[in-house]
Order: sequence, then C-alpha cells, then structure tokens
Amino acid sequence: MENRIALLGLVVENPQSVEPLNCLLHEYKDYIVGRMGIPHRERGISLISIVLDAPGDAISTLSGKAGMLKGVSAKTIYAKLSESKQ
Repeated sequence: MENRIALLGLVVENPQSVEPLNCLLHEYKDYIVGRMGIPHRERGISLISIVLDAPGDAISTLSGKAGMLKGVSAKTIYAKLSESKQ
C-alpha cells in the first residue's frame, strides 16, 4: 500500500489521557514527520498537530485509537498529491 501525507489534529481536554496518547504516538513514531503541541492554559486544553507519511490504514487506525481516548478529539486531513510528487 502506498503512503499518504496527512495532518492529524488532536484536541486533548482530559489531562489523564496525555500519557496513553503519548504511548500511542510512540507506536507510530516511524510514520511521524513532525509534531507540534500548544497548551491553551486559559481553557485547560492542549492542541496537537501531527504530520504523517504513512499507509492510509495506519493513519486511520492511529486517528481512531486517539479519538477513542477519553477527552480526546481527532480529525485527519489528507493531502491531495499527484503521483509524480510522491
């Protein structure tokens, strides 16, 4: 299966989900190109963006598992790359 480029956006509202989320991301470390986390202290949440270069099923699985953690919302955006750019 060919790799796709995706941006996974996470909103973490439950601080107790941070450790399981980090363990999950560690499992997919070979696919992670970059990661940025921003705490929004006034609201008590964290916003995380993760760039992935991975097979589509790996991206979907990671997004689904992250979204199943209590207090974590996940959305994925896929790049529309032509075959010549991959």
